[in-house]
Amino acid sequence: MEQTHALGRRKAAVARVYLTAGKGNVTINDRPLEDYFKEEALRYIVNQPFAVTATEGQFDTKITIDGGGIKGQAEAIRLGISRALCEVDKEAYRSALKAAGFLTRDAREVERKKPGQPGARRRFQFSKR
Repeated sequence: MEQTHALGRRKAAVARVYLTAGKGNVTINDRPLEDYFKEEALRYIVNQPFAVTATEGQFDTKITIDGGGIKGQAEAIRLGISRALCEVDKEAYRSALKAAGFLTRDAREVERKKPGQPGARRRFQFSKR
């Protein structure tokens, strides 16, 4: 199997995922998964597509991630891995990943701050006199 490439985005995070046949190693920005994500919940999010498709330990994953916070990065990686697995074998994995909701891009972004206001929707306190 050759290398498969996919892109995942969430908030301001962009993940480029490269999938190859291997032993299940996950490398993020040239660091192992355990070094990059210290929190167990974030490592769980990254490994969810492999768990749903029962492909743990079958693919080596090389990821480059940029932007956003750690939670957004983990969810961007999950989308990228899900898309890459679909490219590997669409019939076998797509239905399981779709049912789990891993193929849907969460389009929610931070609304920009408007001029003359303290925030995006917040207004300064109204004073009648």
